[in-house]
Amino acid sequence: MTTREVEHEITVAAPAGTVYRLISQVENWPQIFPPTIHVDHVEKGEREERIRIWATANGEPKNWTSRRTLDPQGLRIGFRQEVTTAPVAAMGGTWIVEPLGADRARIRLLHDYRAIDDDPADLQWIEEAVDRNSRAELAALKDNVERTVAAAELTFSFEDSVQVNGAAKDVFDFVNEAGHWPERLPHVATVRFEEPAPGLQSLEMDTRAKDGSVHTTKSYRVCFPHHKIAYKQVTLPALMTLHTGYWTFTEDADGTTTAASQHTVVLNTANIAGVLGADATVADARQYVQGALSANSRATLGHAKDYAEQHRS
Repeated sequence: MTTREVEHEITVAAPAGTVYRLISQVENWPQIFPPTIHVDHVEKGEREERIRIWATANGEPKNWTSRRTLDPQGLRIGFRQEVTTAPVAAMGGTWIVEPLGADRARIRLLHDYRAIDDDPADLQWIEEAVDRNSRAELAALKDNVERTVAAAELTFSFEDSVQVNGAAKDVFDFVNEAGHWPERLPHVATVRFEEPAPGLQSLEMDTRAKDGSVHTTKSYRVCFPHHKIAYKQVTLPALMTLHTGYWTFTEDADGTTTAASQHTVVLNTANIAGVLGADATVADARQYVQGALSANSRATLGHAKDYAEQHRS
C-alpha cells in the first residue's frame, strides 16, 4: 500500500500557547477552520480523546472519527482517523506549534494517508482535498487567531428559546425537515435541500428581509435526533465573516419541550460602512446582525412550536 506524507506550515502573530489552545479545544473548530461543520467528543481524557468530525472535502460533506493525543508541554497534537470515509483507507498526522518569540508562532500541519485499493485516481482526490483543506485551515487559523487576539469584540454569541407544550421529536422534525420551509415559514422564499447521508444536510435558501430584499445563504447541518441540529453557514451575508450555531430540543418529564436557537458570529468590519452607512460602528453592526438573526430564529421557533402543539392535540 502506498502511504503519502505531506506538510504545510504558516506563521501567525500570536503566542504559541494561544494557538495550541484553539487547536486543542475542538469546540473552536467550526469557528476557525472553514471546512469544519461540527465536532463532538466520543471519549475525552486528559491526554487521549476520540472525536467525531463533520467537514467538507472538495465541496462534499464528509464525516469521520479520529483519535487524538494531546501534548500541551510539547505543543503537539497527534491525530489518526479511526473511522474513515471512502476513498480514504487511512489518514493521520500531527499539529506542531513552534514559538518564534513571545507573540509569533509557526504552525506545522503534517499528514500521512492511503487510498482504498491504492487507486491512483483516489490518491489524487485525497491529495487535492488534503492540500486544499490544509491551506484553508492554516490560513483561517492565522486569520482567526490574530483576530481573536486583536479584536475580541468582533465575535459574539447569543440564544433565543421558546417553551413548547409538545414533544421534542415534533419540534425537531419541523426544523429537520427544512425542505418544507417555503410552505411553513413566511420569511423563506425558496429552498434547495439535500441529505447526502442520514443526518448530514446541505441547505441553501433565499430568505426575505423586513425591507423586502431577498438574501441567499447556504449551510451544512449535522442532525442528532431528536435533541440537536448543528450548522455552519458557508455562504454568508455581507456583515459576517462567520456564522455557526445549533438548535436544541430538551424535553422535560411533563412532556413539554424547551427549543432554543444559538448563534456565534464574527462581524465583517470591511462591509459595515457599505451596508449601514459611513457613521456606523461595530456596535451598530452587532445590534443589526443579532436583530436580524434573532428575528428569523424566533419566527422559526414560533412556527415549530405551533406545529408540535398541533401534533400533540
